[in-house]
Amino acid sequence: MIEVCETVNIDGGVLVGHDGSECAQEALAWAAGLAGRAGLELHVVRAWGLTTAPRPAAWEPGFVPPMTDYEQAVRDELDAHVAGAALEPSVRVRTHVLHRPPVKGLIDAAKRVDLLVVGARGLGGFTGLLLGSVSDQCVHHAPCPVTVVRTGAGRPLPLVAAVTMDSAARG
Repeated sequence: MIEVCETVNIDGGVLVGHDGSECAQEALAWAAGLAGRAGLELHVVRAWGLTTAPRPAAWEPGFVPPMTDYEQAVRDELDAHVAGAALEPSVRVRTHVLHRPPVKGLIDAAKRVDLLVVGARGLGGFTGLLLGSVSDQCVHHAPCPVTVVRTGAGRPLPLVAAVTMDSAARG
């Protein structure tokens, strides 16, 4: 039986928030690339409420399934997004589903992580904004460094040659 969770304790690694949007999928790919290169565990968190959860299989008009059915539907959708991201097999991935508002869930989960990664825009209704409300709140209130990934940023980072003191002095 699934327990509906409101908190998760994560000790280190890269945490990425995922709401099912295209931008969240790109943030997942970006965070996975960084976690893989750094040898860190990747934690993917979906914070949800009844209005943002996919309908459970048992849902039908006039019947509201138990919360555990909603949690399973959210978990299944998140697992499908992670599987669809085609991440490197070497990346250690853990998924977490929280029945909590996204900002509170992400900020609370980020207490002991090395980095929080969020997409610039989620599934909210104000599509003209450059930065969504969840990413904006995370940038201002997260207890750790935050990276905001914009749509189209999924291209790999270029390799940068290390500069030594000798080569810098020769400059």
